Amino acid sequence: MLDVLSTVLTFVVPFLLVLTLVVTIHELGHFLAARSLGVAVDRFSIGFGRAIASWRDRSGVEWRIGWIPFGGYVRFAGDDNEASVPDEEALDALRREVVRREGAQALTRYFHFKPTWQRAVIVAAGPIANFLLAIAIFALLLMTIGEQVTLARVATVTPGSVAAHAGFRPGDLVVEAAGQKVASFEDLMTIVRVRGGAPTTFVVERGGREIELAATPVWTNIPDRVRGVQRVGIIGLAPSQSPGDTIRVRYNPIQALGGGVEQTWKVLTTTIYYLGRIIQGQVSADQISGPLGIAVGTGKVAQASAEGAPNLGAMLTAVTVNLSLLAGLISVSIGFMNLLPIPILDGGHLLFYAYEAVARRPLAAKLQAAGYRVGLALVLGLMLFATWNDLQQLRVFKLLGRLFS
Repeated sequence: MLDVLSTVLTFVVPFLLVLTLVVTIHELGHFLAARSLGVAVDRFSIGFGRAIASWRDRSGVEWRIGWIPFGGYVRFAGDDNEASVPDEEALDALRREVVRREGAQALTRYFHFKPTWQRAVIVAAGPIANFLLAIAIFALLLMTIGEQVTLARVATVTPGSVAAHAGFRPGDLVVEAAGQKVASFEDLMTIVRVRGGAPTTFVVERGGREIELAATPVWTNIPDRVRGVQRVGIIGLAPSQSPGDTIRVRYNPIQALGGGVEQTWKVLTTTIYYLGRIIQGQVSADQISGPLGIAVGTGKVAQASAEGAPNLGAMLTAVTVNLSLLAGLISVSIGFMNLLPIPILDGGHLLFYAYEAVARRPLAAKLQAAGYRVGLALVLGLMLFATWNDLQQLRVFKLLGRLFS
């Protein structure tokens, strides 16, 4: 019983807290944009399925918590499903019913009868809210606890490594990699770890002048306490540990906001670059994680944060900081994924609205319906593939093999 309770507190609760925060902000983006443009909203739900709690506000919106805590939705007036998927016959029937019941002027309160640009704003507001959440989290952390920066100064170069062959030397300060400015050794690792097999140009400061070096990171499997074995690119450099190369940076509110924007942009561009390499077949897709992997990773972050804390206050602070950082990273990923031009996702809706704006008419209902079916199949297929990766990473199949051998 105690083991079950410990598992729930360590893995389930942190995962649900992070997921609920990210999903709630995403749906609030849709909700607030819709309300600001005069769209009537019937329901705001966190979770799917039967409600375990619900209430109505003065404007008639039903706020509810569903018993399946993996997502959420905003249901606009007139929707017959949570995805706000239009159906031509249903919309015609809705138009007649609204006109009969409330008059023609009431059509302006319904989402599907709004101008194209307003529907696009409402749809885009969800992913934008995710990016704003990430910026806010990163900025708050920078403003409250600052940032410990280890300069990208080389302490040692692994003999025989690609860095050694490229001409790196101890004492070099890396200032640029792959055309991106490098402010810390962490920046350097972030760039290198997704560029295995990709020729990369580095700029180092040496003896008061800048020197350009070229190296191709090699893929290497390394153990990661949170995500298991990870396949990352390395070049064979170790950072300097001298006191002068590690500094604590404090940020005022304006600087923290700029840092939050910069960090969010770095996460987004790294994600896009890595996904592009997967699509081109340059990188294996076995590192893509699904909900199971995120849940395990969230639990391990909470577990690692709690270990070694001298007291309860320090433990709660460490867990809160690290889970907040993870929530920021996940929020960027969810915002980006929702903008992919796949029907059923926000990006798919925006694609249809773009066609409608150019063609001056909506895409044929049959084509939209087919697109949504294809989009649903793609999303479900991706989820299954990601879950397969998670199970492989957790060695579930090897465990089952031992049980039945």
